[in-house]
Parts: sequence; structure tokens; C-alpha cells
Amino acid sequence: MPRPNFTAISEFTFEGFSSFKWQYRLILFVVFLGLYLLTLAGNGIIVTIIRLNHHLHIPMYFFLSVLSISETCYTLAIIPLTLLGLLRPHQPIAIPECATQLFFYLTFGINNCFLLTVMGYDRYVAICKPLRYTVIMGKHACIQLACGSWGIGLGMAIIQVTSVFGLPFCDASVISHFFCDVRPLLKLACVDTTINEIINFIVSVCVLILPMGLIFISYVLNISTILKITSSEGRWKAFATCGSHLTVVIIHYGCASIIYLKPKSDSLLEQDRLISAAYTVLTPLLNPVVYTLRNKEVKDALRRALGKKPLSS
Repeated sequence: MPRPNFTAISEFTFEGFSSFKWQYRLILFVVFLGLYLLTLAGNGIIVTIIRLNHHLHIPMYFFLSVLSISETCYTLAIIPLTLLGLLRPHQPIAIPECATQLFFYLTFGINNCFLLTVMGYDRYVAICKPLRYTVIMGKHACIQLACGSWGIGLGMAIIQVTSVFGLPFCDASVISHFFCDVRPLLKLACVDTTINEIINFIVSVCVLILPMGLIFISYVLNISTILKITSSEGRWKAFATCGSHLTVVIIHYGCASIIYLKPKSDSLLEQDRLISAAYTVLTPLLNPVVYTLRNKEVKDALRRALGKKPLSS
């Protein structure tokens, strides 16, 4: 039941990094802005290169371009308001706007998790079932897998947003975070949130543990198949096709697990915000950086676009 004698609120205020000195907030603003622009540019370049180079029109790069678009939308939902909050501490946000931000944040964040799982499945088929790869990973199958990831993200976001904003908020209106996320919002509700916390935990397990388990199984099968290859050059080439994806998976799921699967605590709030900042600002940049630096075909396509001689020539 709601607490007696409460006053319903119409907006929240982000605590963000208001406890930091102005100089530190300015440094964070410059760093976040620089990383944000690099993320937009990097993902934009990847999508453009894949679109313009017909030899990159294969499932692996199709999923990479979809992931790049999703990462870009993910950052658009969070970082602009975060930058504004660094310049203007205690930035207010109306409840409908907060619900909208949470919806898009969850939709694209969950979509990214399942897209990485789909990319792991693509690598599994390429390595373990190479003769059937073109049949299994046909155009329609790729579109269905990508749409399925979007659908799961959309469905789970609706469940979470409905669960959180079906609660009454009263008295306290300061979100101890720099954007609208589930846990900080539940702390502001003036009713018991046990059921909502259970829903949040179940969603977190479905979004993190289940995909991680599927990716782990796929890589166990991949490695067992690769080790059976007699040629050392063939083994190295097979490992190389998985390296970029595995690097992104480890960092992405590692940060997300620290944030969403650890027991809730009212202590170390600033540390939690810094970890969340790393997750929301740095991980979207990993996609273009890792896949560009570690993928020879993408590097060659980029060099051709710049009028330079490809490395493979």
C-alpha cells in the first residue's frame, strides 16, 4: 500500500555526477562527448562500408551492420541527456520522458545482447557446419534472426517499463543515477517493490545468463571443431573469425553482469555510476574499434574507401 500523506510527483531529477567538482564534471563532459562522437562516426563508417562493398554482403557483416545501427540508437537514448546533466547538475526530466528513455534504453540494450548471440550462432554454423552454411544462414533466415532480436528487446522493454511506471512515485524524486534505469527508479516508489524486483531479476537472467550460456556452448563446439583441423593456417584463420566477436562479448557481458546481476546495495553509488558510464559510453565504441582493427576484410574495405592500397594486395 502507498505510504500515507504523500504527494505524487510529476518529474524526476537526476543526481548524476553532481557530487563531483565542476572541473571533474567538465573533464567527464569532454571525454564522454569525444567518445560519443567517435561511436557515431565509427558505427556510421561500418554501416556505410558494408552497404557499399558487395563482397561484405554476407551474414556476418549483415549482423554487424544491424548491431552498429542498434548501438547508435542505444547511445542516442542515453548520452545526450548525460552530457546535458554534466553541464547542468540536478537536471529534471518529466515522468513520461523518463519512461520513454527507459523504453528505448532497454529495447536497444536487450537487442544488442541477442544480436551478439545471433552473431555467435552465425560463427558456429560457419565453423561447425560449413557445407550447409549458405542454406542455414540464407537471407530470409538472417532477417528473421535480426527481427527476432528486435522483437525480444521490444517485448521485454514493454514488460519492464509497464512494471516500473505502474508504481506510484511520491516524496523522493531524485534518481541516484545519470539516466532512467530500473533499479534507481524502484527505489523511489512508495509501495513495496518486491514483485518488480523479481521481474527485473528474471528479465536480467533471460537477457544475460541465457545468451551467455548459448554463446559459451557455441564456442565450446567451435573450439572442438577447430582443434580437429590439421592445417595450422586453417586453425588460425578459424580462430581469427571468432576473435573480434569474442572480444566484444566478453567486455559487453562482463560490464552488464556487474551492473545488473550483483546484489543491490545503497553503498558505492558513485562507483556504480562510473561502471554504468563505462558500459553505456565505452561498449558502443567497442563495436567499430574491435571489428575494424581485428577484421582484415573491413580494414581492406576502409582502405579502398580512402583510396589506399588494401592490405591483402
